[in-house]
Amino acid sequence: MVGQKRLENIQFCIESVLRDNICGDLIETGVWKGGACIFMRGILKAHGVLDRKVWVADSFEGLPKPNIDKAPEDKGDKHHSYEQLAVSLDQVMKNFENYALLDDQVRFLKGWFKDTLPTAPIESLSVCRLDGDMYESTMDALQALYPKVSVGGFVIIDDYGAVKGCKKAVHDYREKHSISDKIEEIDWTGVYWRKS
Repeated sequence: MVGQKRLENIQFCIESVLRDNICGDLIETGVWKGGACIFMRGILKAHGVLDRKVWVADSFEGLPKPNIDKAPEDKGDKHHSYEQLAVSLDQVMKNFENYALLDDQVRFLKGWFKDTLPTAPIESLSVCRLDGDMYESTMDALQALYPKVSVGGFVIIDDYGAVKGCKKAVHDYREKHSISDKIEEIDWTGVYWRKS
């Protein structure tokens, strides 16, 4: 689902933080079958990196029903009804095993972002990839994780061009926190910026 350009962006961001010695782990919030996270772990292995973890954050039950009281921007969102988006933790772990990449540098955060991300034992992040589709999921991830992104680290937003709620969450968060780092396009939907 990610496509070639977004995979190349993941590689670019990881290799940039390694080259520039930007500290922090890697995370994806909303992993589906785990492909992007497996790719992240593979890049670390290819570079012989032993001191960074890949955090794999997902409900492993699909997307939540819209909470209109908390995020009216998600009104009418139907992602929760797409059964194919619900891939179990066991299946994602097996997918890592298929590439011999399931080890202690891979950590799983199972549950809704609002419950798992604020208390996740993550000290710092160098690459933070958000793929939560909805306004609420995107905002929950930004609020919990953006303060942990190191200066020089990257924030990647998968659904920016595809889901209006996601795009609005990004702009609302950036405006509230006076973030002016330039948003760069990856492809028709993915964007990223580097934290200054």
